[in-house]
Amino acid sequence: MSGVTHTVKASEPMNKHPIEAWHDLVRAKDPSGLDHLLAEDVVFISPVVHTPQRGKALAKGYLSAAMQVLSNPSFRYVREIIGSSDAMLEFETDIDGVLVNGVDIIKWNERGEIVEFKVMVRPLKAITVIHERMGAMLAAARR
Repeated sequence: MSGVTHTVKASEPMNKHPIEAWHDLVRAKDPSGLDHLLAEDVVFISPVVHTPQRGKALAKGYLSAAMQVLSNPSFRYVREIIGSSDAMLEFETDIDGVLVNGVDIIKWNERGEIVEFKVMVRPLKAITVIHERMGAMLAAARR
């Protein structure tokens, strides 16, 4: 590698389709790329938090914690529906013997930045496990 980097400016479109970029981050289990993928005014809607979380810093925190909680060898996307500016990605994973079935609903702007990320999860037992684990991670991050 030459060590040369390219800084993406806010006005530049993303080089990759936002869903392709999201899949790359999930595969790598590396949330550092969220800085380029999320819009400054992104809204994150969680299955365990009652109010939408607004802004890149909050969304990055929640998505980073979710990557750590959900990403294990059993995690996989099982279905995708992709439109011109939004997508639905259904996923499954197993956490401590609990089958987690969920949906990421992602919307992006004309620059390819994610402006809304909504997560829906079932069944209730899965929500409980995710809530406990993410709560502990987010609390530890605040210390």
